Amino acid sequence: MTSSISDWLWSERFWFPENVTWADLESPPPGVEYPRLRHLHSAVPLAFALFILRVLFERLVAKPCARLLQIQEGVPRRVQRNDVLERVHNSKTCPDTKQLEGLSKQLDWDVRKIQRWFRVRRNQDRPSLQKKFCESMWRLTFYLGVFMYGMRHLWASSWMWDVRQCWHNYPFQSVSSEQYNYYVAELAFYSSLMFSQFIDVKRKDFMIMLVHHLATILLITFSYTNNMIRAGTMVMCLHDASDIFLEAAKLANYAKYQRLCDGLFVLFSMSFFLARLVLYPFWVVYTVLFDSWEIIGPYRAWWLLNGLLLVLQALHIIWFYLIARIAIKAIFKGKVSKDDRSDIESSSDEEIYSNGSKNATQTLKTKDGGHTGNLNGDTHEH
Repeated sequence: MTSSISDWLWSERFWFPENVTWADLESPPPGVEYPRLRHLHSAVPLAFALFILRVLFERLVAKPCARLLQIQEGVPRRVQRNDVLERVHNSKTCPDTKQLEGLSKQLDWDVRKIQRWFRVRRNQDRPSLQKKFCESMWRLTFYLGVFMYGMRHLWASSWMWDVRQCWHNYPFQSVSSEQYNYYVAELAFYSSLMFSQFIDVKRKDFMIMLVHHLATILLITFSYTNNMIRAGTMVMCLHDASDIFLEAAKLANYAKYQRLCDGLFVLFSMSFFLARLVLYPFWVVYTVLFDSWEIIGPYRAWWLLNGLLLVLQALHIIWFYLIARIAIKAIFKGKVSKDDRSDIESSSDEEIYSNGSKNATQTLKTKDGGHTGNLNGDTHEH
């Protein structure tokens, strides 16, 4: 049974066009290296190295910058110890009206007091503004560095200026050291983010971001194994470009430079539109969908890849609609609006928590992922 599953998973008819086999890629010409799955094994130790580097960066670079900008760590307000409410909180952080009334009778507490207890208890587990500043500064540094590296490689490549060359002699295309380094760096980064989720303060979008990171890792691995590296590097570079402005806007927001935050968010909106609604569909998706059909013809992995790219494009449209709403408010009202799913909840005692989720059209969460993001929250995307 194990053998049949392996044969199905590594079926040549799934991975490659007709008349191409794994054996054809095993013996490349002298001086030529074809991508193989085992090449990505180095991403595992590199992911742990990036996590250690992140910890050092946040302590030695980001935290002093935060203090310089007077972003304090802040000690969260502690709740009165109550075993009954703690057990309820562990199973459901936002009890509904019926549960609140039951707890009120059980504890002989006013409903509003119980609401306040749960609100403070949730905030008690949330990361401080300084911690979020440090995390965003780390992501900004990585995105900026990897984007410059990827762009430097793509600028000198012939297929960036003639995308049809992504499919010439496919899949017998040699992988360069620059392509390999770019792929391993991206794969290690998202692997480290996935691992660190289990160590960091648990966020309310934990499961969503876990799925996002897993999907990103699978897509990077899939495109490398299938030797769609030329198109893959362009996809990664386009997504990194807008993430730079998003993280910069977050830093300005945490530092309370509102005008700078508004300006950077507008730049993020413009870069998002250009990269993901213009270049991505009319440059990358077009060549993967139409040029590859003409040059190499469709096969099973081809259908899967194009399906994923089109789903991602649909998400881009939805995300841009949400981003544009906030950008328009920033332009006409002079301030980026607060995301309803921000980490910092309102301190108003009049807030009533219900079972229903908050209005999704007022949020900026990313899930493809990647990344759009929310300026006051924790999410990011790729």
